Amino acid sequence: MSLFLFLLPAFVACILFAGIHTYLGVHVISRGIIFIDLALAQLAALGMTVAVFLGYEVNTWTAYFFALSFALLGSLFFTFFRGIKIHQEALIGVVFAISTALSILIADKIPHGGEHLKYILNGSILWVSWPQIVKVFLIYSGLGVVYSIFGNQLLAVSLNVHEAKGQGLHVKALDLLFYATFSLVITNSVQMGGILLVFSFLIVPALTSMMFAQGLFQRVLLGWLIGAMTGIGGILFSYAADLPTGATVVASFGGTLAVATIVKSRMR
Repeated sequence: MSLFLFLLPAFVACILFAGIHTYLGVHVISRGIIFIDLALAQLAALGMTVAVFLGYEVNTWTAYFFALSFALLGSLFFTFFRGIKIHQEALIGVVFAISTALSILIADKIPHGGEHLKYILNGSILWVSWPQIVKVFLIYSGLGVVYSIFGNQLLAVSLNVHEAKGQGLHVKALDLLFYATFSLVITNSVQMGGILLVFSFLIVPALTSMMFAQGLFQRVLLGWLIGAMTGIGGILFSYAADLPTGATVVASFGGTLAVATIVKSRMR
């Protein structure tokens, strides 16, 4: 097998990740809930850990069901507390800390629990399979249709919830739709890429594109390009330098953000 064919599934995964995560990242940054991804991803990871503790393999449909169920419960939780006067970021931090602690406690009772926690953090994007690629492509495509239908309403809520209420929009229902679909994306992404990689794909391309582009479409398009190029470049570098792929790609995103910040500062 040639090197290109070996790395091709990982390249395609990066392209898929970059598109939908940039879209969601713009919403997350606009809402001011930067670390919601980490909280929901860690809840999904907790679900996977519970499944492994019960004797299921991490890449089985049962483990996927556990992960998605935990993430969806988190989405219901955050939707409920959106309208209550509690600092969202503080609440997100508490959920992340508790779910992380529970994952560690449960993993301590699992054979090779340390390796399981490492897998959750770093993932195994280099070893994704074509069936996994097809699955996320179908899921992300379906969600793309949902976002194309409700995109304007979701954006209105993300930009200014009070104005959205004034327009007569059902904010609670739209919040639930956003968090539920977000949980679905995160659950599938974490299974393939790990928590750190998914967070990087969510925030860095969106943040970088928001420095240079105006309008949702332009930002998503630019972020998609930035995310795909950074992810593929990080994979190639990790392979050439014999470094852990997930960590290398995350570090590459850090480099991309640093370069973008320097370029933006010189444009002023």
